Amino acid sequence: MKVLVMFVDKFAYQPTVKTLETAEDVTEGATFSNSILAFIQIEESDEQNDAASREKKLVNHLKWTARKNNCDSIILHSFAHLSESKASVEFTHEVFNLAEKRLQNAGFTTAQTPFGYFLDLEIKAPGYSLARIWATL
Repeated sequence: MKVLVMFVDKFAYQPTVKTLETAEDVTEGATFSNSILAFIQIEESDEQNDAASREKKLVNHLKWTARKNNCDSIILHSFAHLSESKASVEFTHEVFNLAEKRLQNAGFTTAQTPFGYFLDLEIKAPGYSLARIWATL
């Protein structure tokens, strides 16, 4: 799993192109402020483990990043451009849903960008050390 995490002053998205036929129809975008934005790619090798073990590793990293940025809002964004390897859509979606539930149970406000869409993105992020963190988990 590859993860690029940013603390964002502002993040907004608008769905533009549906890329997955089975995805829910989404026409509305959303805007967030003072949040952790996680660009996440679940890789094929992650499927050798169960989804819960991958989700736990992801959540631990996101919670650490949120604490370092004094933040309690986390946005999960599927970004299949951090690696050439991709897990199945079903496995990726399962990891995201499990991670969101665990984060909510830990008191975080969460959101997921629409799964199976290309999105127009607006990102405003400050430039300090822990505002951007890349990791292989």
